[in-house]
Amino acid sequence: MKVTPKSYFHRGGDEPLLGKTIPEHFIDVAAQYPQQDAVISIAQSRRLTYRELSVEINRLAKGLLGSGFQKGDRIGIWSTDNLEWLLLQMATATIGLVLVNINPAYRQRELAYALQCSEVQGVFVIPSFRDSDYLSMLLELIPELKQEGSSLKSATFPFLRSVVVFDPASPDKTVRPAAGFTVWSDILKKGEAVKEQEIDSVTASLDCDDAINIQYTSGTTGFPKAVVLSHHNILNNAYFSAKAMHFTEQDRLCVPVPFYHCFGMVLANLLCLSVGACIVIPSEHFDPEAVLCAIERERCTAIHGVPTMFIAELEHAEFRRYDMSSLRTGIMAGAPCPPSLMARVMKDMHCSEILIGYGETEASPLTHLTSRDDSLERRTETVGKNLAHQEVKVIGLEVGATVPLGEIGEICFRGYHLMKGYYGNPKGTKEAIDEHGWLHSGDLGTMDAEGYVKITGRIKEMIIRGGENIYPREIEEVLFAHPKIQQVAVFGIPDEFYGEEVAVWVQLHPGEAMTEKDIREYCHGQMTHFKIPKYIRFVDTFPMTVTGKLQKFRMRESEVENLQIEP
Repeated sequence: MKVTPKSYFHRGGDEPLLGKTIPEHFIDVAAQYPQQDAVISIAQSRRLTYRELSVEINRLAKGLLGSGFQKGDRIGIWSTDNLEWLLLQMATATIGLVLVNINPAYRQRELAYALQCSEVQGVFVIPSFRDSDYLSMLLELIPELKQEGSSLKSATFPFLRSVVVFDPASPDKTVRPAAGFTVWSDILKKGEAVKEQEIDSVTASLDCDDAINIQYTSGTTGFPKAVVLSHHNILNNAYFSAKAMHFTEQDRLCVPVPFYHCFGMVLANLLCLSVGACIVIPSEHFDPEAVLCAIERERCTAIHGVPTMFIAELEHAEFRRYDMSSLRTGIMAGAPCPPSLMARVMKDMHCSEILIGYGETEASPLTHLTSRDDSLERRTETVGKNLAHQEVKVIGLEVGATVPLGEIGEICFRGYHLMKGYYGNPKGTKEAIDEHGWLHSGDLGTMDAEGYVKITGRIKEMIIRGGENIYPREIEEVLFAHPKIQQVAVFGIPDEFYGEEVAVWVQLHPGEAMTEKDIREYCHGQMTHFKIPKYIRFVDTFPMTVTGKLQKFRMRESEVENLQIEP
């Protein structure tokens, strides 16, 4: 009997998993590299060595303890990227509080959901971001903040005890906006009476499997789920990602991705702090020129980002003016990366070791990463192999059995990196992680004999036209290779005869021109006729999440409305 090789791969490791909590590991790293730069916040004109960062983390941790927060309490943060965000990330971990990441783009309804879903007991917030007046929103949601009193008591948010405001420009001098608010200096002052032994005792009581973070999945419809992650989850994911990138204390990572997302918090902040590298924050939110300036000024050796960020940097009018020669590596993730974009980043940004990463929040987040030793084809056309100490398999959509190598199916993960579950949602947890401990990603892909995975699309994004399965990414990669095209998004829309038809939005490079006929003629000869888009729209911008992910459901809604199609 001939056995057909199946799409399953387990990767061991030369180094065992870390059995430590985040503060235990950080204390060792800080002691080893006390004078190394730990973090540089360019917009705030502030920089801290590892010794200085340790002092500031300890100071804030004492303040949190002195304010009455205890192990297991949930502390939200609603802010853009800044030094205080990082301090809160590490201070909460030091004393076992659960940091709840809140998207800076959230409006009142979304904020209310995040606070209630995670039963947040304290929240740190900046005054405003772009056109969002955070303080006005909070005062409207929580009118009790206008009242004098020793502690906050809200009927709508019964768990909430404190709302702390800080201005990144001058956190210690933040003005109290209303009687019920706490300010950054209040928290630090309450820590002055806390003895060092109290901090040490709490830190020593922590276990690596304790919950330490809640992140909201970037759902494209409905409300996102609250993903609960532990010290063990995110510390090991950060550390083994750093090892896979050959990161050391000599590296300096430019971080344009938002901290509230796993990419920023785990694969940037914690990744650097796990090996003694330096975090460089170019701006409070993504600004392509600020990124280019930071790379040159701080001689960054690495750069993270989603594909749309790299496109914005490469297409910036002043790109050629900046020196990118210090760059070596980085991770491009968060969305499918066209091979032609990878080639441009490697050549024009001098980032010869740039890697493709893949994963999801429920997996802490990284499951796959290419290697600098991979062939160019594998580095541009796959997401690499799973990280050390992780399992991956590809299963059939109908039966659920592991499929033979090379066949398309759903990608599933198992290992140390799987979330503890969705907060307060056991039903959702059970739907995501099956009885055998496999997390179902919802992504489609294939695996080869050496464990390399290629992503072909999302199960929900797969277009079924007249019984034919069409994977949007395949069409996108063909179109993205056209020299006049800057960005594309392919999606399905309802069709009375075929069930679905292929639609595409196309953004051209500045100064370029194309017609629908040009697009179709370019596609002929490169793909089967039924994959060629029927509906083509040229656009200047795409609807995107704050992390740079294209919101295809919004494009689909717009196209259905424009064509007056019954959904």
